[in-house]
Amino acid sequence: MAGAMGGAAMVPWGRMSTQAQAQAHGGGDPGTTIPQTPALEKYVDPLPTPLTAIADTSVYPGADYYEITMRAGSWRFHRDLGPATVWGYWATDPHRPHRPIGMGYLGPTLEVTRDHPTVVKWRNRLPTTHLFQFVIDDIRSGNAQLTPTPPPPYKSEVPFPPDVNVWNVVHQHGGYTPPQSDGMPKQSYSPDGIHAESYSTLDPDRVEPNEAIYAYTNHDQSCLLWYHDHGMGMTSLNVYAGLAGLYTIRDPEDEQLGLPSGEFEVPLILQDKTFNPDGTLAYTMTLQEGEDTPVVNGKAYPFLAVEPRRYRFRILNASNERFWRLRFETPRDVLPQPTLPFWLIGTDGGLRTPLRMLNFLISPAERYDLIVDFSQLPMGTSVTLTNYHAPVHYPGMPGLGPEISEIMQFQVTKPLSGGGDKSTPPDKLDLPAVTPFEPTPQMRRREWVVYQHQLFGTMTFNAVPFYAPSQDFVTTSTGEVWEYINPNHDAHPMHVHLINFQVLNRQPIDAASYQEQYEKWINGGREPEDLPVLENYLTGPPIPPDPDEAVSLKDTFKSYPETVTRIVIPDFTPPTDPIASIPGSGTELPATYIHHCHLLEHEDDDLMRPWTIVQSADN
Repeated sequence: MAGAMGGAAMVPWGRMSTQAQAQAHGGGDPGTTIPQTPALEKYVDPLPTPLTAIADTSVYPGADYYEITMRAGSWRFHRDLGPATVWGYWATDPHRPHRPIGMGYLGPTLEVTRDHPTVVKWRNRLPTTHLFQFVIDDIRSGNAQLTPTPPPPYKSEVPFPPDVNVWNVVHQHGGYTPPQSDGMPKQSYSPDGIHAESYSTLDPDRVEPNEAIYAYTNHDQSCLLWYHDHGMGMTSLNVYAGLAGLYTIRDPEDEQLGLPSGEFEVPLILQDKTFNPDGTLAYTMTLQEGEDTPVVNGKAYPFLAVEPRRYRFRILNASNERFWRLRFETPRDVLPQPTLPFWLIGTDGGLRTPLRMLNFLISPAERYDLIVDFSQLPMGTSVTLTNYHAPVHYPGMPGLGPEISEIMQFQVTKPLSGGGDKSTPPDKLDLPAVTPFEPTPQMRRREWVVYQHQLFGTMTFNAVPFYAPSQDFVTTSTGEVWEYINPNHDAHPMHVHLINFQVLNRQPIDAASYQEQYEKWINGGREPEDLPVLENYLTGPPIPPDPDEAVSLKDTFKSYPETVTRIVIPDFTPPTDPIASIPGSGTELPATYIHHCHLLEHEDDDLMRPWTIVQSADN
């Protein structure tokens, strides 16, 4: 599996086979074909809304309890496509145990209350043969483009055992969670009960070998998190098959803010897929970058009938690799300009000061909270959510992967209900402002270099594979500035588990020179005193954060190409108290978490590293 090549000759690639690479350079077998989705009529399927799971409050006093099962099912992605075998999450309904809550694809939404804990039993009843078994077989056979191959002196390792074709673990993305409930790759477990080396569960007497119980603090701001598969070596395939869902943390005080709610608060889960002529899923990222069809909440090119009023859209980019640059386009004779403005009111970690915008770039795993006002549009107007100037890999080279321009449509066809729009106009909203995280001179600066040692090869942080023991130790009750040095031509969405941070700034670098000296450092024995000094390769002044990410709480950010991106982490203290009175549910130090690229094919291919929290000497 390959990402962008480092250095001056860097070329962006996805998880691409040797044959496809040769073809792209004018060689290879011209008879090789890449599956393409048949022509689909747009805007004929209504937008589905994932169902909400129902909590059982009787199992763990003071906590909401859910049982959620991963299993295969059937889902039709478009009216003109046949049913596809997909994977999804199903929640047990405590009132009707024989009628699980789900839709087959993706998972039900977990609606929780801030600081009220949640306990989930995650059950794995998936098949033991993968939906995309050909990729698993290629990795196991040692395919150089798919099997993680780190730079010397490290050796290649297949990321899963020889008797495992499917294993899974659920990560609550963005949550303030103890490590034993975090859902990291080495905590994976298979449908037939095979466990990865760090598998863990709470209340072990209550679980079977194919289950795990996790506890979540919900000690976050009100925000949109999500849960998704994090299986070691196969996250990309598992998520593509359907293993993702929303996790919404509510704060009762938000009800006083006047935000659109109920049916006027709509989640939008953005993905890209390719379909075979019979409607089944085709995974083509061994052959090209990205897939060719937009899918929102599980439907290709859906529409949503709306009233002439304000709506709140909670947008998640759940694509494997695709960035989206989004805007709301209207017919040219409706508005003075063809783009409908909107207001950004929140990001990954919660609400922020409202910002009026015309478009925004969202990378995989990021969430954007928007208010869009349809009240000034004539009845019958269609507003199209479009994507532009965002080839994969971003910023990419047009033509290397399928480009998608139209995504879904909002059709102003419903009469205004409820006596009118009672929500607060966005320019009058009094939202809680985010306190800026200011770095101090005492804060340690920690470098993470995105390194690729050969064309189409594995990318790593600091030229160290994921399986190597943690080498980075941070201290409780302290903050740090992390500097992500990206000499590639591609942007990478970077996700740090456990914590929220803020983007501090970015600065351009002489990527080719830095890469050259970094390789000399590796080949010279990696002596600490010989490590290239970042300041010697800076080529311009610091650049402030993008307006949509400035003074916002983030758990995922865009590491732009040929740039160092700095984030400020104010505190590394994990939750240590027991959750829902479950023994062993709090964090014990030292505690290891991970960070990684959220281009899922890059993550599987080793652009991921552990880091460890240790006790402060003052405590």
